[in-house]
Amino acid sequence: MSSHHIVREKQEPALLVLGLDNFEDEHLGQLLEWSPTLITTPFIAEQLNAFGIKIDWVLTDDAGEDLQSDIKHLPVGDNTIITAALNYLIAQGYPAVNIVTDEFELNNYLPFADKINLVMFYDQQKIYAINSGFNKWKPGGERIKILSPANNLKASGLEKTGDNEFKTISDGFFSLEFNAPLIFIAEIL
Repeated sequence: MSSHHIVREKQEPALLVLGLDNFEDEHLGQLLEWSPTLITTPFIAEQLNAFGIKIDWVLTDDAGEDLQSDIKHLPVGDNTIITAALNYLIAQGYPAVNIVTDEFELNNYLPFADKINLVMFYDQQKIYAINSGFNKWKPGGERIKILSPANNLKASGLEKTGDNEFKTISDGFFSLEFNAPLIFIAEIL
């Protein structure tokens, strides 16, 4: 894209930042490149503010003092932080969200996987849901993990290295077929 490309609201994935402990600044910069809608918690908002990063929404039921002007509050209520944020993004019509987190529990994301395109960055992994017949080009030797049950899994272009762990055989496409609506996989960053 050229430098004069206009980014329309919701064209780029939103960014939900729940933790930054194991996430490199360079990766964060790449996720912020197109000025996504940024949602975070009060604690992480302080860290992002220290970096001079513009925050759009803070997940909180306590509308205290804001670190920046124009920050909006997204109430959590009886929901988890993840549920409150994802319900909001889905209701607002966002097609995708990148999530940076220090904690990952697959069950927190399963109910949303068919409603919004989720990409989670956790512990040097990029985690996302795929449908059967998925294929992707990767360099040889790249590691892939299957994180959810995959009945009748058929993998091509991959060599099994452990329980639900694979590596790409050579530069080129790998593909996965299975009997399930979708599964989550992780690429090692």
